[in-house]
Order: sequence, then C-alpha cells, then structure tokens
Amino acid sequence: MKQIKAALLGFGTVGTGVVKAFADNADLLRQRLDAEVVLTRIATRDIERSRGVEVAPGVLTQDVDSILVDPDIDLVIELMGGYEPARTYILKAIAHGKDVVTANKALLALHGPEIFEAARKAGVDVFYEAAVAGAIPVITAIRENLGVNRFQSVFGILNGTCNYILTRMTDEGADFAEVLEDAQTQGYAEADPTFDVEGIDAAHKLSVLISLCFGTPVDFDQIYTEGIGAISALDIQFAREFGYKIKLLAICKEDGGRIEARVHPTMLPQGHPLSDVDGVFNAVRIMGDFSGPIMLSGRGAGMEATAGAVMGDVMAAVRNRHRDASGRSPACGYRSDAIRSLDIKPMDEIQSHYYLRFMARDQPGVLGQIAGILGGEGIGIARMIQTERHVENTVPVVILTHDTCEANIRAALAQIDALDVVGEPSRLIRIEASLD
Repeated sequence: MKQIKAALLGFGTVGTGVVKAFADNADLLRQRLDAEVVLTRIATRDIERSRGVEVAPGVLTQDVDSILVDPDIDLVIELMGGYEPARTYILKAIAHGKDVVTANKALLALHGPEIFEAARKAGVDVFYEAAVAGAIPVITAIRENLGVNRFQSVFGILNGTCNYILTRMTDEGADFAEVLEDAQTQGYAEADPTFDVEGIDAAHKLSVLISLCFGTPVDFDQIYTEGIGAISALDIQFAREFGYKIKLLAICKEDGGRIEARVHPTMLPQGHPLSDVDGVFNAVRIMGDFSGPIMLSGRGAGMEATAGAVMGDVMAAVRNRHRDASGRSPACGYRSDAIRSLDIKPMDEIQSHYYLRFMARDQPGVLGQIAGILGGEGIGIARMIQTERHVENTVPVVILTHDTCEANIRAALAQIDALDVVGEPSRLIRIEASLD
C-alpha cells in the first residue's frame, strides 16, 4: 500500500482536531484511499504543552523550514492562520513540490491568486474547503459538482459568532454588548472579536466564494463591509413587527458584467430558509442557471467541524497524488487563461429596500419633515410605524422604503440627521426581500 507523508503547521484547536482524526480514523482512511497517510511532523512554537492528544516522539518540531524542504513529505497542512509567515511557508512548500491544505481564509482573500498560480506552475494541488463555512462542503460543490453553472448570486451566513449573537438578541431581546460578553465567556467569541463582529471574517470568506463562482479575483478592500455592533434590541423588535429577521449576510450578485460584493446586517423575510439558520450555524445559498437555488447549511466553526473539512481536503490531495493526477482541477475553479476581471459595483449604485429608524422629538410636523426629505430624494415609503414608546425624550419613527438607490438614501439621511428634531444618527438596515 502506497504511503503518503503529511506534515502539520500549527497545533492549535483545529490542529488538535486534525491530529485526533489521523489517530482515530486511520483504518477508515486506508479503506477509503487505498493508501496510508502518515502524519510525520507537526510544527508548533510550544512543543511542551499538552493538547490532550497523543503524539509520537520526534513528531513535534519548532523547525518549520525542515518540513518545507524535506523531500519525503508530500503534503503540508497549514493551520497557523494570519498572513505571514503563513504565505511564505505555503509558497515554499509549493516550490518544493508539496500539495497544500489550508483553512486560512484571510490569507486566500488577499493572496489567493498568487498562491494558486504558484501551485499551477509547480503542478501541485491547493485545497481549502475549511476556509469557508467549516464543515459545509461549499468549495467542493462549487468547484466540482456545480461547475457547469453560470452563477447569478451567492448569499451566505458565514460567521457563527455574529449569527449566535443575533440569534440570542432575537430570542431574548438582549442588547449586543450583553450577548457579546456572554459569547466571549462561553468561547463563542474571541477576546478581541473585531474580525467577527465587524464583518471582516465574513468578507474574507465572500472574497473566496466570488473567485470560485465568477472566475474573477476580488480586491478584499473593495468589498463593502459593515458589522453588527450598531444593531439594537429595538431594531430587532421592529424587524419582527414587519415580518423580518436580521442576519449578517454576505452578498454577491453579478449585474450586467459587474459584481455586487458586500457584507452587512440584512433583514430577511421570516420563514425564508436563510432566516431560519440560527446559533453558530452557517449557510450558503447559491443560484445557478442549471441548478436553480441550492442552499447548504451546517456547523461553520469548531474543532471537529473544521478538522473534518481539513481531512476531506487531505483525502482529495492523497487521491490525486496516489494517481499522479495533481492539478486535475484548478484551485480557483477556472483555467488561468479564463480568469476575467470584473468591476465591483460602487455601493452608491446598489438598489435595495431599506429599513430606516429615526429617534425624533415627539412634536407636530416631525414626520412631515422626514417624509418630505425622503420624497425629495425620490424615495417612496412602503410602510411606517410611529410609536408612543419614548426613549430619552424621543420616539422612534420607523420606515420601510420601496426599492431605491443607496446614494439617494445616503443623501436623505444626511439631511434628516441635520434636523434639530432628530436626537441621534439615523439607523439604516438593508432588506433583501427576494433572494432569487
């Protein structure tokens, strides 16, 4: 039986899960692969700390370079995270003829094209299923099973921390800060949750999905990104009254040869499959010309879920290498000469329905002033709520608009926020009334 030797860079939570999978399911791997995969080296800064899994003597090392240049190692699994030195290590592994498996969505969002091109020239594989949505096999589905489709749109709930926070806020009426603190205590949120709650993590993953679906590299900085920190229990309550739930949604649509690429809180109709994805679960909804709408959902993070996705990639790499078929499928889903450059549609040109909340003084004529400004910018009012609930000497005025342009909304809100009868900055949440 052919033996494939693998090495692991990074021995954190996911790395521990990978080591456990190698140990617990070694027989299953042999049965499915007709090859033996041996984890021969693990690079980690701390070789003394116990991770709760047994590692054979001599496997742990602090010398990453010895792994990258070792001609006996066929496969490198990168689970360090971050941009550097992960990028340098991956490129060096590729240059020495090794296949690579990575879960590093941030690295791929910024340096994916460089890494994929290096792999193509070297005739090796790069797999990254675990980089997007944990256990959900969305990368393989897009690159392989759904590859005949011209994709029209991708919508994703791609960050379990944000989804957990918004679910708790929805179910319990709690405020963001309170739920975030509890999520950190329970380990669902990092001590520094910025990448999660500001939408950066979801934007990294969306960048990867755009490349796969549309065959175009996306400058990560061009993805409009807005987090959930400004979402209040009041907004969630009004969303429910209008028949919506709020989710942090990653959105990509092809529109006349341009790409919409954005991550922001979004109101979804109650009962839509994506609105029912709660807790730490993730989901991706893809629209293809042949497949129609397809939604995949499951655990988007966690040791077992992510390690399982990593091991699926390990198995794919082993099968290719075992049959001398490395490079069979382009890493980004397209031949290098078929990669195209699509412009990103400016956010000001986005068309959407909008939820607008104003905290206004409770006095005659205020609603008329607000409605007049909206009308002056060509914004139609679809529904409205003006309540008797007082919050610090103001009352909320909530409006849902007809489909309109983002630039018009921004212009109107600038004028409304300048009124002396408005007590705090207006709140805007976009609405996706239809995801088809």
